[in-house]
Amino acid sequence: QVQLVESGGGLVQAGGSLRLSCAASGSTFSSSAMGWFRQAPGKEREFVAGISWSGGSTYYADSVKGRFTISRDNAKKTVYLQMNTLKPEDTAVYYCAADQRLSEVVFIRPNEYDYWGQGTQVTVSS
Repeated sequence: QVQLVESGGGLVQAGGSLRLSCAASGSTFSSSAMGWFRQAPGKEREFVAGISWSGGSTYYADSVKGRFTISRDNAKKTVYLQMNTLKPEDTAVYYCAADQRLSEVVFIRPNEYDYWGQGTQVTVSS
């Protein structure tokens, strides 16, 4: 089993940066693909970025490509989301999630993921 705890959210002005962290407990982190999702009020949860268990594959939503970077440190059991050039439309609760299949494929649908964190709020002011 994997427990996930996100941190690093906050309030930032448009054009600013934040780095989110997701710390995992449990023995299967290093073999799990990890994803970041977000959910704004009144909207469905959407995929933001994902990284395979090895770190060899990454995938981004078009809306964040070139601005956000996902990375992982398996020794620290942590996945990161570096967010640059933030826009007001990036405002949402950000969740990390773990997909325990040992695969280089990064899935984008929430129901493909087995475990979720509690979320961290990111607010971008204009």
